[in-house]
Parts: sequence; C-alpha cells; structure tokens
Amino acid sequence: MAHIDIFRNDAFRAIELSEAVRDVPNMWGEIGEMGIFVPKPIRGVDFSIELQNGHLQLVQSSMRGTPVPGQPRGKRKLRKFSTARFALKSKITADDIDGIRAFGSETELKQVAGEVADRQEELRGSTDVTREYLRAGALQGMVLDADGSELLDLHDEFSITRKSVDFVFGTDATDIGAKAKEVERHIKLNLRGDVSNGVGCLMHPEFADKLESHPDFKERYKYYQNENGGDPLRDSTSKGFLFKGIWWKEYLAEAGVPQEDGTVITRSFIPSAKAQFYPMGTRQTFRQFNGSPDYMGMTNMPGQEFYSKVHPDRQEDRFVDVEVMMQTMPICMRPAVLVEGRTSN
Repeated sequence: MAHIDIFRNDAFRAIELSEAVRDVPNMWGEIGEMGIFVPKPIRGVDFSIELQNGHLQLVQSSMRGTPVPGQPRGKRKLRKFSTARFALKSKITADDIDGIRAFGSETELKQVAGEVADRQEELRGSTDVTREYLRAGALQGMVLDADGSELLDLHDEFSITRKSVDFVFGTDATDIGAKAKEVERHIKLNLRGDVSNGVGCLMHPEFADKLESHPDFKERYKYYQNENGGDPLRDSTSKGFLFKGIWWKEYLAEAGVPQEDGTVITRSFIPSAKAQFYPMGTRQTFRQFNGSPDYMGMTNMPGQEFYSKVHPDRQEDRFVDVEVMMQTMPICMRPAVLVEGRTSN
C-alpha cells in the first residue's frame, strides 16, 4: 500500500487542494445558474450590514450659483451576521490504495492524487447541493439548516413584514393577472435604488399544477404567446414561461438528509404548494458572503467558495480523511422585495 508519508507532499497542502476542488465542475442547480448571488469574500467569519432607512426624493431644479439643497439623512442601523461552516469528509483506507506502492515514484503520487480528486468531486457535489438549498432559503427570506432549524430570518433581522399573496385557485373567479400585477408592483416599489430587469418565480410543482389548470390562466393564455414561443397549456414548463411580466418556472428541488438512525428524509427547497417571487438582474440585492476556513494557517484569508484538506491518521497510519468545506451565508440585502405565493381554496 502507499505510504502515509506521501500525503506530506506539497500536492496535498490545503491551499493546493482548495484550488483543485474549485476546479471541479459545479452542480449548484437552477438558482446557482441564475447567477443572482454575487460572491462577497470576507476575512474571518463575521460581517455587518448597515441598513439605512433613507428615502428617494424628486430633485427640484435650482439656480446656478446658489447653494445646493441637501438631502435628509435616514436613520442607520447596523446588523451583524455570521457565516456558517458546512463541511463533509470521506475516508481513504489502506485498501483503497493497496497495490500501488512504489514509494517516491511519480506513479504512486499520481494515483493517490487521483483517488483524492475522486473523493473531492463526490464531496463537492454534496456541498453544491447544500449551497443551492441555502440560496433557496435566502430567496424566501429564511435560511434553514439541513435539519430544518433556522439559521437566519432576514425579515426579523431587518424588521420587515413578510409579503405574501394568496392565489385562490379554488374558485374560477380569481383574477390571476391581478395577483401577478400585485406581486410585480410590490417588488418594483421595494427595490429601493437597485435595478432589475424583471421578476422571477420559482414554483413548487403543486403550485404550478394549480396555476396552469386554473380557468383564468387558461383563458388568458389562449391569446398570449411568450417570447420563446412556448405554450404552458401544451408544452413542458420545466424551462419556464413568461406571463404578465413574470418569468414562472417550476422548481423541483429536493435533497436527502441522513438521520442518526440511518434513515434519510427528503427536504424540499420550496415548501409544498408555494411559490417564491424575486427580482431578476439586480446589482446589490443578493450576496453570497464567503468567509475564511476553519483551518490553521488560512485564518483571516479572503473567503473563497470552497476549501479542501487531507487529515492523515498520525497514530496508526491506517487512513486519510479527505475534507471539503465552505464557510458561507447567502443574504438578500432587501428582504422587502421577496414575495411568497400561497395557494388557498
């Protein structure tokens, strides 16, 4: 078997391994692919957000040469937040690398490095799914841990009332277009200085089914053609469709959570029969704060999306733990723009 000393090679230093794991193709999912969460590196694990309840005003013209009017200053509040550590490890035993011992040879180093890379890719997949899950929570204003416990309630932190719109699908009289307009107007009014190129909606499949089967929606879509030429009454809606100025997309995202008793429960990223509306194309509204890792020698370094390290068994020389870690927290800087869509009868 390969000697444990090989893991003292510079190729297995935390910095090199962290660079390698970031090269693994990501599997972030649909929210990650939208690119709305802008990475924000920080040193350490804590960060602060200053909330200024300022206001926008129309500017009155004034004569050249006269004093320039001042703008009233809003009240400022400072909120402190922390990133959280999400880490997972995989054990490489002697049997996994048995039969390739040729200590000091390039062949041994290459094959062991390949085994480490395989474990990194496996672990990176789990952290990618976790990052998508956290971002789904931030889009809903509440970031949850894997067990469903609350990590961060953005509405409470910013003292903002959560906006919900009830789509009463149980009656044919419901004006779906009016509901969509209510959502769009609320989001635009609460951007507070940021820009947007539209409104997006991620729908749980139950919400999508009820929307597309509602008589008002069907009637409106008889005379409507979206930009891609698709028809949600006829075609698959997996890629989304444009309706009343909102890009609607079915979001079937869920992942397993291992339990202590060995069972696995499935957690949906969007609650059953609900939808989440959010602004698209913003510049300042969504941030992914990435902090320094929980490794000696890498403290206070500007945060990266992923880190990796190996931990050899120093006592009995029987295994090596390959670890992938992220120290992160996604944030919606303007929670008032988030609108929950609820189904009701």
